[in-house]
Amino acid sequence: MTTHGLAHPTGRLEVQGLVDAIGQNTGIDGLILKLSTGQWETLTSYMQKVTLPAGQVLFKQGAVDRTLYLIESGALSVHFEDRQGQIRLAIVGAGSAVGEGGFFSHMPRSATVQANSVCCLWSLSPQRFAELSNRRSEIALEVALAAGAVVSKRLAHRKHRAAVT
Repeated sequence: MTTHGLAHPTGRLEVQGLVDAIGQNTGIDGLILKLSTGQWETLTSYMQKVTLPAGQVLFKQGAVDRTLYLIESGALSVHFEDRQGQIRLAIVGAGSAVGEGGFFSHMPRSATVQANSVCCLWSLSPQRFAELSNRRSEIALEVALAAGAVVSKRLAHRKHRAAVT
């Protein structure tokens, strides 16, 4: 499902579910992205809303894609595929992000990400991020800093380490 509008007919910000999830996530790799309502409306116009059914793969290890995904609801399993099978690395939930490694590194995906339950995500492609950077650099900077912080926190917490995807 893809949506591009800014507000629901009720007047509620369309991305409010994501804003709430980010605000409520107290996990180690929670996304810290504090924007004004107007900035959220602008950011929403650069993202696409994606709904994944349980079991669907978002991206596979080795895929060449730099899209960043912000998680509004649901849980995603992150696993590495070795010669013997799959090794679960983490479960990533609402208020966090996946795809941050490829977003920054321009390298193939380091793990496979699959929906454990129905998930609502917001995707930000590298092309749309570049447009955002050119038009609203202050918002793009906040997104980049928030995604970079997720990378840093995941790498720093070895005991609870989630894969940087």
